[in-house]
Amino acid sequence: MIKTESNRTKTVEEKTTVPSMTRRQLEVRFATDDQCMAFLVVKRWGDVVRCPRCNSEKVHKLSKPWKWQCKQCAKNGYRFSPLVGTIFENTNVPLKVWFRVIFEMCHAKKGVSALQIYRTIGGKSTDKKGSYRTAWYMCHRIRSAMQSEEFIKLTGVVEVDETYIGGKNKNRHRNKRTPGTGGSGKTAVIGAIARKGKVIARVIQSTDKATLQGFVRQTVAPDVDLLATDDNRSYEDLWGSYPHESVNHSLGEYVRGAVHTGSIDSFWALLKRGIIGSFHKVSVDYLPLYINEFAFRFNNRQNADIFDTVVALA
Repeated sequence: MIKTESNRTKTVEEKTTVPSMTRRQLEVRFATDDQCMAFLVVKRWGDVVRCPRCNSEKVHKLSKPWKWQCKQCAKNGYRFSPLVGTIFENTNVPLKVWFRVIFEMCHAKKGVSALQIYRTIGGKSTDKKGSYRTAWYMCHRIRSAMQSEEFIKLTGVVEVDETYIGGKNKNRHRNKRTPGTGGSGKTAVIGAIARKGKVIARVIQSTDKATLQGFVRQTVAPDVDLLATDDNRSYEDLWGSYPHESVNHSLGEYVRGAVHTGSIDSFWALLKRGIIGSFHKVSVDYLPLYINEFAFRFNNRQNADIFDTVVALA
């Protein structure tokens, strides 16, 4: 039996969080690149260093700091460091700076722009654009690491809804306005959220029945307690596969007992406020990375070691 909830649903901002590492603790813990490298080794390999090519434990440490050699997968011996195969590979930026950027991105609920990162890592107004491009590159590399979580279908009470990302048609330049209303000229995004659990969100090319139902079947377990959606007709055929209920927004119905889409709506609000307030404008090509960043941060809102998690995924 599904438990009913009160008409007032907790928003994303009201959810409890677990105290995490402070900025001061970060600066003490990772004051040097050697401290960062040692931490990366532990997160990547634990107690036994392995070759990143063949996964062999038959490696020996070289005299050069943070360098190992594996003779099993190459004739002359493959030399590697903990940075090989990570987002830090081939970077000229000190590892402690990377760690500061990861910390900022993990703890900014509405996201942090590349320009702010550029200022945080020591950028000045007199610097050339190269420094800003470096900050922008670092942010996207970290976002790519944030999408490497293991995928598990959602269970319990699950809400599914779609939204549109993009500016209002009336605010665009006259020659860039598109005909139609609502999502016309915007990018469609669909999401599913388990109440008091995780969220999954993706950019979609179409909001037709096949796309929406395909997303539901890929992300929601068939044995959920309840699948809650709005009155979009594209979800109608799910009645036979899921315990599906919907609320009719067109008639002003937003909550009916346990049936509502308040949780996913709160996530959409957080995402849109972040894009408008922190990033101002997001390219369609990079929108999936931003969505993954917000979803990752939301899914790890009670993870006190969210920083450690990102480094391990890097």
